[in-house]
Amino acid sequence: MYDPINDSVLEAWVAALGKGQSLGRTDYLRLLSLSDRDQLAWVMGQARAVADREFGRGVYIRGLIEISNHCKNGCYYCGIRNANVCVERYRLSEEDIMDCCRQGYELGFRTFVLQGGEDPFQDDDWLCEVIAMIKEKYPDCALTLSVGERSEQAYERFRQAGADRYLLRHETANAVHYSMLHPESMSFENRMRCLRTLKALGFQTGAGMMVGSPGQTLECLVDDLLFLEALEPQMIGMGPFIPAPNTPFANEPAGSVPLTLLLLSVLRLRFPRVLLPATTALSTLDPQGQEKGLMAGANVIMPNLSPLTVRRKYALYADKKYLGNEAAEQIGSLDEKLERIGFHISYERGDFKP
Repeated sequence: MYDPINDSVLEAWVAALGKGQSLGRTDYLRLLSLSDRDQLAWVMGQARAVADREFGRGVYIRGLIEISNHCKNGCYYCGIRNANVCVERYRLSEEDIMDCCRQGYELGFRTFVLQGGEDPFQDDDWLCEVIAMIKEKYPDCALTLSVGERSEQAYERFRQAGADRYLLRHETANAVHYSMLHPESMSFENRMRCLRTLKALGFQTGAGMMVGSPGQTLECLVDDLLFLEALEPQMIGMGPFIPAPNTPFANEPAGSVPLTLLLLSVLRLRFPRVLLPATTALSTLDPQGQEKGLMAGANVIMPNLSPLTVRRKYALYADKKYLGNEAAEQIGSLDEKLERIGFHISYERGDFKP
């Protein structure tokens, strides 16, 4: 336990973060232990002010297309892990994906996100073909990939085919904690290598972590912050851990929404221009999670463009939201909800601006 934080100390930390300075391990630990409601609200207000300064009240939308729930990996937290025999597996065809893009484009989306498990059937050649098809048909759109760990050659081919961005959550920057979340067949060193490679190849690169995953401590989260400072990603995807049925962590408690919101604010203060989503996981644990995420400094929402027939099958965790305001076809109601809290949808590509 830490002593209460004096208001003047908190103000000094927020000012330092706003100047792009690291607080260092000790002060980050104290900041993440913050529990005073008024102080938490003040920090989130400061973060939202930074987001307003950089982006206004526009919220970028990304059309999420979940291309496959097949995965060769056995991550202990993931509902589509290879050992989960209860999953009804699917994979989208090229035609399915192009139809999703067509619908999304008509709705106003100018970024598409292809997300899937590490599916050996959807190999590098297949992905390059899909990337080229999308970029030829929709040259004014950005294309983001989130298909896991690949070789340097594969990432280079994806870039050459036209992919603009790549999301690869590091999950944890603590090697010991990483081994608690993944089987021995997966390597912490390789995950780090992949992220460095993506940055070097010129992708707008996204990293990120789960908050409250089994075995995680505040020290682990500080490792994450220090890692992100070194990596300097253009995107940071972060949400609370939610247990998935039929996994080794099925009976573990979910992560903390308040801590997730505090971390969103810290990240916004430290990385003023980073693209920061209010994730579906927040909405799953808290009916107002999306709005709270935006008020804490987030500026991206990722409505689901996947075919209705497969959305429930991409179950990374329990009770994942995929209808209502999480659905791309409900973009009108999403805009109305945002307007009620002083935001609006931005239909721009929403590229990272250095």
